[in-house]
Amino acid sequence: MSLFWPDHKFENSLFRTNRNNWFPPLDFHEDEKEFVVNAELPGVTKEQVNVDVREDTLVISGETKKDEKYKEGNTHVQERRYGSFTRAITLPRNVKANEITAKFENGILEVKLPKDENEKPSGRKIEIQ
Repeated sequence: MSLFWPDHKFENSLFRTNRNNWFPPLDFHEDEKEFVVNAELPGVTKEQVNVDVREDTLVISGETKKDEKYKEGNTHVQERRYGSFTRAITLPRNVKANEITAKFENGILEVKLPKDENEKPSGRKIEIQ
């Protein structure tokens, strides 16, 4: 059983309050040395993404906007998502919070959370490479 859980209660309550919110799909993996989160963010730039640790929660958030060139005329099919996005993931207690790293490449955000048996997560902003 993993100690690493998406916080669907937080996300679902947020989704019901605003139809423009969306939730990027993610994978999380654990090995002996670290946890790794991969979030799929197609069409998003790293400048549009925020990664924060708030107490015992990893929060991935940001916003995408509809392309202004389609403001005029009629859109017949719109399957891409626009608006605010947030994913909140409860962290296990054994994460080295000061060594968390994030990398964004080809629409995939990868967050690495090294393990440490003696450290509890604390709040901090993670710089995306």
